[in-house]
Amino acid sequence: MNVFKTTMMLTAMTLILVYGGMALGGQSGMILAFFLALVMNFVSYYWSDKIVLRMYGATEISEADSPALHQTVRQITQAAGIPMPKIYMIPSEQPNAFATGRNPEHAAVAVTQGIMRMLDREELAGVLAHEIAHVKNRDILIGTIAATIAGAIGMLAHMAQWAMIFGGGRSDDREGGSHPIVMILMMILAPIAAMLVQMAISRTREYGADATGAALVRNPEALARALEKIHRGTQTIPMESAEPATAHMFIMSPLTGGGVLSLFSTHPPMEKRVAALRSMRPPYTI
Repeated sequence: MNVFKTTMMLTAMTLILVYGGMALGGQSGMILAFFLALVMNFVSYYWSDKIVLRMYGATEISEADSPALHQTVRQITQAAGIPMPKIYMIPSEQPNAFATGRNPEHAAVAVTQGIMRMLDREELAGVLAHEIAHVKNRDILIGTIAATIAGAIGMLAHMAQWAMIFGGGRSDDREGGSHPIVMILMMILAPIAAMLVQMAISRTREYGADATGAALVRNPEALARALEKIHRGTQTIPMESAEPATAHMFIMSPLTGGGVLSLFSTHPPMEKRVAALRSMRPPYTI
């Protein structure tokens, strides 16, 4: 895991937010933007797992409902040295999975009905290990922070748009208020910059979770095969409730489409992930 790279990218997102607030309303705008980020991060830290699970209609699966699934997750979490997470089922035929929760003690792993039917036991174990790797590496918290800061930047851009419509953006603010041209640039460039940084964070973390997950089950080939199957499934089977704001949480983006859209994906290309997995050689370490 490239901790330094991720820290720098999160810092970049925070600076985009703070300077966006300054461009919108001078020092007062900067303080407002920083306060907004704190509030959004607080809410997402404590309640994002419940919100996203409800968004996708996920229901908790007990050990009596699926003993084999619980056994597999338990074996992987023991290897990872983290507590057993709650397990949820998403009512979708698209093969996919994600992990959520603010830390390993408050984590959940969700799988779709489709992935349970499509993958064999080894492939499913590889996918579950990938998601548990996200929990172990605390990628969930990092992804949530990135998403909420990006959301705050988007809100600032909308505020700038309304300010321009109603005659805001004059440069006579004693606190260093924004110039109309600066506001226009912020409206256009800040959300794009935030999206690109968020994508970079997500892609870095996916490679790390692939490597950690493959090492946990000591079977990179099984996860590689699973990614190939999931990729085919996500391209042909839509997920009705899929949202761009939460696409980065899944092992593969649930949003169907390729071509130009793939350039803006929160996930690395499937072919590169598979190639990296198949280049791994024992002994596998985490």
